[in-house]
Order: sequence, then C-alpha cells, then structure tokens
Amino acid sequence: MTIKSKILNIQEINQKLKRLAWQVYEKNSAEKEIIVVGISERGLILAKQLADHIQEISNIKTKISHLELDKDNPYNKEVSLNLKEKEYSNKVVILVDDVLNSGKTLMYAAKHFLTTRLTSLSIMVLVDRNHNRYPIKADYIGLSLATTLQEYINVDLKGADKGVYLS
Repeated sequence: MTIKSKILNIQEINQKLKRLAWQVYEKNSAEKEIIVVGISERGLILAKQLADHIQEISNIKTKISHLELDKDNPYNKEVSLNLKEKEYSNKVVILVDDVLNSGKTLMYAAKHFLTTRLTSLSIMVLVDRNHNRYPIKADYIGLSLATTLQEYINVDLKGADKGVYLS
C-alpha cells in the first residue's frame, strides 16, 4: 500500500493561485487581454481559476482555452487547441498545467505556439518537481518541491478530498 501525504489542501491551492494571479498581473499590467491555456483536464481547471483571480484584481480581459495532447506519448497524437490562431496571435499566452515533472508535456504544448507571433509565452504550474529532462522551465510556480524520481505527485481537483498529494 502506498502512503499518500497531503502537501496542499484546497484552501492552500486557492491561495497559491491568487498569488500567481498577482504575479501575472504585475508582469502584464499593460495588456488588455491575456490568453490562459489549460493543458488537459487539470490544467484547464487551474486555468479557469487563475483567469477568475486575474479578473478579480485587474481590468485585464482573460480568454480561456483548452489544449489537448497525449501526455504519455505527445508525438503520437496531434496537439489540439480550441482557439484559432488569429485569436491568440500578438497576445500574451500563459500555458497552465498541474505538475512540471520532466518538462515533456510543456515542451510539446509550447511547440504548438512557436510558429505564431506572440507578445509573450509563459508557463504556470501548480507544482514544480525540479526533474526537468527537457529545456523548459515554469515562469510562475505555486510550489517548488524537490522529490525523488520514485515519488509521485497527484493533483486532485475534482474529488471529495481535493488537494495535492505526494506518494
């Protein structure tokens, strides 16, 4: 049986997202609109919450988008985004995911935007494990956590006991 330790509860996750919203606002205060792109299911949930917090504290309009890719084998399936290129070109784009582990998912997600002229492309993660195997880093980090390669971070944003767990 694997022992799970709760490292963030839902209130702590919300507090971190509020802090991250302030960081995004400070860096992009002159922008009129920011595109917040959630990667897969948990990234989308976090992207919506981040966008809500940005709109609470600023006049910046946020547009939420959903990017789908195969996290295990991103090269086997085409990346899909529910926005047309003209909707995010020349804008600030923030990619949002739950955990930065090796960097593979974020690398393939960022690749989708490299052929489009953007104002900037940033990455926000709730948890950064510091095990990058790909040359990508997060610009906005909720929690930086040094773990062993055998440990696993599980982010539960839908269940009865929402939180971030280490097992």
